[in-house]
Amino acid sequence: MNQQRRRIRSTTILGVRVRGQVCLGGDGQVTFGDVAVKSGARKVRPMSDGRVLAGFAGSAADAFSLFEKFEGQLESHGGQLARAAVALATEWRRDRVLRRLEAMLVVMDAERAFLLSGNGDVIEPDEGILAIGSGGNYALSAARALARHSDLDAESVCRRALEIAAELCIYTNDRIEVLRLGSRDGGAS
Repeated sequence: MNQQRRRIRSTTILGVRVRGQVCLGGDGQVTFGDVAVKSGARKVRPMSDGRVLAGFAGSAADAFSLFEKFEGQLESHGGQLARAAVALATEWRRDRVLRRLEAMLVVMDAERAFLLSGNGDVIEPDEGILAIGSGGNYALSAARALARHSDLDAESVCRRALEIAAELCIYTNDRIEVLRLGSRDGGAS
């Protein structure tokens, strides 16, 4: 009998650059099969003394390994986000062990934002807004609409778009954490 591996689903991560402000947010839900096993997971974090924000979707253990690797790349590339992102994606794709990791990352600084995957993807959004995870497309759509048709700041766009995603995606909850770029602790709110 072929048993299917229970898939851990979780997360909506949203990065927003609006009117010169940068925020990264995520929900707190972790789901195992058809059960929500955690509601307050922290999936976003500041790096490089608050100059970079990073968030993950996927396996938590894999994401923490990737966070450490990415921080190392930031250090070895003098805090240059683009170079560190390309170096991590290259290593992630080439390394046999890393290649099996099941996670995606969003990384942002004051100038740029990237989505990183184990396929070697380093994707920079056209409009400064990007999202990953189960509710990523809901949050992305909401954030684009809010950024285009309101005067909301980046934090408000990020929070409201994540709330909308939580209303639609069963793998996303309303325990939202939003970090603002620029403060040492990421400016959690």
